[in-house]
Amino acid sequence: MSKNGLNFYKSVQQNFAKAAPHTKLSAGLLTQIKACNSVYFVQFPVKIDDEVRVIDAFRVQHSHHRLPTKGGIRYSSQVNQEEVMALAALMTYKCAIVDVPFGGAKGGVKISPRKYTTAQLERITRRYTTELVKRNFIGPGIDVPAPDYGTGAREMAWIYDTYQVLQSGEIDAAACVTGKPVGQNGIRGREEATGRGVYYAIRELLNDVSMMKKIGLDVGTDGKTMAIQGLGNVGYHTGRIAQMEGGFKITSVAEFEGAIFSEQGIDIEQLVMHRKETGSILDFPGTSNMRDRTQTLEVACDVLVPAALENQITLENVDRVKAKVIAEAANGPVTSDAIEVLLKKNVIILPDMYANAGGVTVSYFEWLKNLSHMRFGRMEKRFDQKTYLSLVNLVEEKTGSVISDKDKEILARGADEIDLVRSGLEETMVTAYHEIRDWMNVGNDISDLRTAAFVGAIRKVANDYEDRGLFP
Repeated sequence: MSKNGLNFYKSVQQNFAKAAPHTKLSAGLLTQIKACNSVYFVQFPVKIDDEVRVIDAFRVQHSHHRLPTKGGIRYSSQVNQEEVMALAALMTYKCAIVDVPFGGAKGGVKISPRKYTTAQLERITRRYTTELVKRNFIGPGIDVPAPDYGTGAREMAWIYDTYQVLQSGEIDAAACVTGKPVGQNGIRGREEATGRGVYYAIRELLNDVSMMKKIGLDVGTDGKTMAIQGLGNVGYHTGRIAQMEGGFKITSVAEFEGAIFSEQGIDIEQLVMHRKETGSILDFPGTSNMRDRTQTLEVACDVLVPAALENQITLENVDRVKAKVIAEAANGPVTSDAIEVLLKKNVIILPDMYANAGGVTVSYFEWLKNLSHMRFGRMEKRFDQKTYLSLVNLVEEKTGSVISDKDKEILARGADEIDLVRSGLEETMVTAYHEIRDWMNVGNDISDLRTAAFVGAIRKVANDYEDRGLFP
């Protein structure tokens, strides 16, 4: 067991304990909500070249208050049981916050993906999936995995295919996993979903007049500075959307190989192209290389986005953090003891269980799409387009004005799948933010967003137990 895994699990439990008294729930019910219901640890052999390697893997189902359970699969050499338990617990609270009707789960395979070929990774993934099927730990109505650190659409396609082969005749097999390629029953907008959700969360906070007054920031996103730790899927899309739609100036980016800084701002799209060409973010034109990659966490900025792994801001470096807002794009990037220090420094933290809920939200949309066996927008797009065009023509006729064909095309366009996905995600993140703020304002004596989010999530899970009872 790694020290980091233990600290992460401890942090989740401590954050739960801080919120629990505000819920007014009984100790027994709180214990049930906090506990991991099922923990599956398996060791399976895989032939790699001429040797047999035994792989450690986990799947944790934290809460069965709603089914199926839902959570990503992480490939990392640092995976351990406590880390997976912590991530599964966060998934329960995350789903509750954004009103996605799943229990929380998480999976982990203890490997470093960089050390394996594509064929070897496929072999490991298919064997892991087989173990989950054997133990009834995967299925459209049982447990639905998704991508996480070290995995992506490719691995989800392998899982889907393996499940379909082993569960022959299962008509809803595509719903056994989300985050699949679009051509394999995935959904448009899933790849950007977590990053887009992080942006919506930041935007809502920065448009909150009373919260901005607390930290002395002007309302709005335009011109605000941002530093990003981690340029993977989440960090990249958060930065890209923050620049394109929010007018942010990104001054620092950190990745595995190092960190860069520019007072004038860094174009994320060009940076990604530079990294593809050179293999590194370092020496990007117009930027200076930083001495250490952890320095991005210490840059003076309006918004810091830790989008890598857990336990990045600890008691060791928290005093050097200068951001006014921390948006937790990763799971558990700030330890519970560091959180207390930041709150005393008047730093606002957008908690991971809310800020990065965009991924599970759009995964929910993909799951619904798979169960309905039809992409979103297919039934109504052309009907809406004709209706809007009739209205535009009527306005043109009644007012005597002339509307160009190009403008008509824009005004009368029906929604594609990605339009509906983005709309649904935005609605989800906006609604959840204001629910969290309501929990701060209803006399609960709660001063931070994380505690409010925990209180709201715990209460929603408790409502299920109270309404439906315990069986037997």
